[in-house]
Amino acid sequence: MNRSAAISNALMLTLLLGTSESLAGALGTLLMFATVVSLYGLCMSALRSRLTGTSVLLASLLLAATFTSCAELMVQRWFLPWQQAFGLYTSLFALQCVVLEHNGFWHQSLTARFKLCVMFGSLMLMLAGLRELIGHGSLGRGLAESWPGIVVFSEGLHLITLIPGAFILLALLLAARQALIRPNSISKETHRP
Repeated sequence: MNRSAAISNALMLTLLLGTSESLAGALGTLLMFATVVSLYGLCMSALRSRLTGTSVLLASLLLAATFTSCAELMVQRWFLPWQQAFGLYTSLFALQCVVLEHNGFWHQSLTARFKLCVMFGSLMLMLAGLRELIGHGSLGRGLAESWPGIVVFSEGLHLITLIPGAFILLALLLAARQALIRPNSISKETHRP
């Protein structure tokens, strides 16, 4: 993995762990992120062929910051409770757009980009659902004001709602994935004196 891909993955990990405390937080983040990245990609595709060198970086920064700021203002206006809970992470959208531009994400085929976005979105929703279910004992609370959500058990494991718990849960999900993908690849060790 090269250095720029590691930076991009670290930024996505921050969004993934920071905004997946609840299903409502993950859905809001995904909708806002998809809107900002789509508008950014659409505008940069028109400008990319006309710009070179540092002007691409400057235009990328300007567009990403503009779309992120506009989305932030709209969320503050109509979804203030969500913005107060997860607004800290929305400024990373602009930075993520610039990093994706630098990594050549927009030069990949449409199906490859769509596959990566679907994988990230499904991982975020799965992690958010599991964190809310295990951490609070309910699923879907906060999606609608009049709906309390599906209560599975009365109290949850509070650690999972915190960032360290999110790391633990993500590690368990990755270990389960690894076990499902390669169940027969466990090496047979022999102990010789």
